[in-house]
Formats: sequence, structure tokens, C-alpha cells
Amino acid sequence: MSVLVTVVVVVAAIVLLGWLGLQVKPSPFPPFGETGTQPETVPLPDGLPAPVERFYRELYGDQVPVIDSAVISGRGRLRIRGITFPARFRFTHGAGVTYRHDIEVTFFGLTLMKVKEVYERGWARLELPFGVSEGPQVTQGANLALWGEAIWFPSIWVTDSRVRWERMDEETAVLVVPYGDYNEMSQRFVARFDPDTGLLRFLESMRYKGEESEEKTLWINEVTEWGTLHGEMAATEAEVTWFDEGTPWATFDVEEIIYVAEGE
Repeated sequence: MSVLVTVVVVVAAIVLLGWLGLQVKPSPFPPFGETGTQPETVPLPDGLPAPVERFYRELYGDQVPVIDSAVISGRGRLRIRGITFPARFRFTHGAGVTYRHDIEVTFFGLTLMKVKEVYERGWARLELPFGVSEGPQVTQGANLALWGEAIWFPSIWVTDSRVRWERMDEETAVLVVPYGDYNEMSQRFVARFDPDTGLLRFLESMRYKGEESEEKTLWINEVTEWGTLHGEMAATEAEVTWFDEGTPWATFDVEEIIYVAEGE
């Protein structure tokens, strides 16, 4: 009996220790630096679907910023093989062209695993400790991420001439973004706006889960909180969910957004 009690106590201690390690938030990445610039602005274009126009007027007013690149940093949580870990992240975007994801998964605040993803020249590469993922399915998903992560600089959806909005109803519109060589192809998001605030709530699209996926799965990006960063309104919390999983596999709490002008 004493042996059984000892085993139970040891297992319980291990479980408790593991749980505690998953509750500790990591320290954030060091500040990107004081290289942020105030972007130039252009008038909000005419002819936008009603909920889209309302969204931009709520966010920016009559003038929208022209953003060349952005660095988004913060902390959050990432589910890997059924376990949700604390994490810190930095997403570096050449707006509408390229990105780099640097993510560190942590345990007791210490780095347990590093994730690096790069999308450039129309090709994506995801580097994990247990392997590298790339291929057409990965690239299809990366292009959706390129444009979906513009929730942190959404003016690009009206300042980039390759992007267009299509009408649906008073609370919904379709966002069409370029994809493929020479922009001969496109991808589509269904954008759903909060009827009370007018702000964007959901971006939904069909995405391959990985390099071996044969069918696309509904991919849901939800802005769960709009707040103020550096004196300006921004999406400060977002969740990402695969429809077939039912719960978010990633949560991002944004703590810093830096806009960098071309040539800096």
C-alpha cells in the first residue's frame, strides 16, 4: 500500500509541476527598437461595401495609412500535439509581399522549442525541431496568413491595388487577395463585422492544414479584442481556430506594433 501511495504522490507531483510550468508567461522579445515611423495617409476610397466603409471610418476616419512593413510582437498560447504552451512571438511583414514568423514555445518561462516560418517569393518554409514543412499546400496556407495577419495593419486591404472587396450584406463582405505568380490567381476571405461596433470580428477562409493535406479546412481568425497601442486603435488580441477542432489552437496578445518605412 505504501508503494502505491508513493507512486500516486509522485505522479500527482509531476502533473502539478507540469501544469505550473504551463502557467508561467515568458518574458517578451526585446523591443524592436525606436525605428517606427508615422506612415503617410491617403483618402479612404469610395465604393466600398457598407460594413467595410464603416469599419475603416471607425478605425481611421477619412484618411488611411499607407504601410510598407510592420513588426508585430507579443505573447500568447500555442497548442502543439494536444498540449497548450505559453509562447512569445514576433511577426515581421513586408506588407502584402513577405513575412517571417519567429515563435518560441516556453515551459516555466524558458524556451522549449523554436518555430521559424518564412514566406517570400511565393514560397513558404516552416522549420520545426522535428522537421521542415514546405510545398504547395504550405504555400497556399502561408499566403492566407500573409493577408490574414494584416488585421494588425488593415489599411493595406484598401491601399493595395491588387486587393478588392465584394459586397455580401450589412455585416459581411468578401475580401479577395492576390495569390500565385503574376497575381493571376486569388484567394478569398469572408469578413464578418461586429454589428454594434462596426469593427472586424472574423476572417474565414479555406486552408490546407499541412503539406500532406488533401482537402482544405475552414480556418477562422477572430479578433477577440480591439484596444489601444501607442495611442492608436489596433487588434490587441486574436485567436486562430481550425473548424474541425472547435477551439483555438493559437492565441496572440499583441504588445507592440512598429511600422517601418521603406529604406529604413
